[in-house]
Amino acid sequence: MRSALRWCSSLLALFALLTIFVTRPSIVTQLDSQLGVRRPPHLTGLTNTIVIGLDDIGLRGFSATILLIAAVFISLRFRSWRPINLSLLSLIGLNVVVGGLKMAFGREKPRLGLDRLHVVSVGSYPSGHSANAILTWGLLAYLIYHYTHRAMGQARLLGAIVGTATLTVCIVSLYRNTHWLSDLVGGVLIGGAILVFVIAVDRFVPSSKQPVQP
Repeated sequence: MRSALRWCSSLLALFALLTIFVTRPSIVTQLDSQLGVRRPPHLTGLTNTIVIGLDDIGLRGFSATILLIAAVFISLRFRSWRPINLSLLSLIGLNVVVGGLKMAFGREKPRLGLDRLHVVSVGSYPSGHSANAILTWGLLAYLIYHYTHRAMGQARLLGAIVGTATLTVCIVSLYRNTHWLSDLVGGVLIGGAILVFVIAVDRFVPSSKQPVQP
């Protein structure tokens, strides 16, 4: 639990530091401008379908549906509400925390050509796509590993898949010019913090129907 809290605190501290750089002229906002102030690419046909499909990896409706379906199957297998409860906790936490931050900062998207805060009701900082990618797919990987007794090597593979999915969402969002770079980094930090917190809750609160902790 202490290790999890340290990780969660570290991720939140990094997010707070990033936010300081985002809210004032800095090297972060300069880099955002260099990457973001441009016309989004005009894609058609198969290329557009592939890019949109990769971007949808971070789409909340898509990933949340898969997470909840998997959680239901795992819950039925172990006759425990824990996987469903953890999934709901993570999704509620994501919507409340990330949604609240988006409204608080109200940052414009890069396609509009200006990096301004407090000008829209639901802004782009932090990115919901990147936060959702690391949190939802990360929790799914944790449930698969924890409840099906995967070996440590398989746990690393699951972690690599989650990392690849999250990185893909970030790259595609940058390519499509739907988020500033700092939006995406901030989303990963917040999503990672919520993920660590949810896992910490699972390991700290005992349940007789859970498999033995590895």
